[in-house]
Amino acid sequence: MARPRKRSNGNPLVEQVRGQGIHDPRILNVLGRVPREKFVPPDERAYSAEDRALPIGMNQTISQPFIVALMTLELALTGVERVLEIGTGSGYQTAILAELAGMVFTVERHPVLSYRARGTLDGLGYTNIRYRIGDGTLGWPEEAPFDRVLVTAGAPALPPSLFAQLVEGGLMVAPIGESTDQKILVIRKQADAPVTREVLAVRFVPLIGEEGWPEPAE
Repeated sequence: MARPRKRSNGNPLVEQVRGQGIHDPRILNVLGRVPREKFVPPDERAYSAEDRALPIGMNQTISQPFIVALMTLELALTGVERVLEIGTGSGYQTAILAELAGMVFTVERHPVLSYRARGTLDGLGYTNIRYRIGDGTLGWPEEAPFDRVLVTAGAPALPPSLFAQLVEGGLMVAPIGESTDQKILVIRKQADAPVTREVLAVRFVPLIGEEGWPEPAE
């Protein structure tokens, strides 16, 4: 897999994330290597090195780097996993996953965001990513099962289709709760049942779809 040219990890973004307790060298190295500024709109690029979420259009955001790092850390990737990502968004989290996993399957319901993210990721040389436009709450059954599932929008409850597409012993990381306030949960599939652990209170955009929140009224 082709990857972006390695950068120094002395950059402010890496130091901000390290300062919040993320010390895994693989994740910090990847944060230093993936150019976040390429995943945000031109009028937001001045803020791309700051540890905060930024708007990317379609009422969506690029997540705070600390949250990206934390959720990635909780996936416990070793480099060989097949990962299903729900919510391609800007493609920034997708790039982080592609650096640390074997293959990434990413689903986005907004065609504009999916095409834009793919253009950015293709331009950076990633070859281990597959893209789908559709209802992410239903996953990608044709490519299942997956070793890991990462959900990047807030779900009202555990989407059963996503859990069904997880291998036995696999991990899902997802924000679950109310439409404006959730908790990141780490969910392990054990004897075909979910075993959950709470990580952090967060606020994500809602996960829209058949097994998520309904489409907002116009």
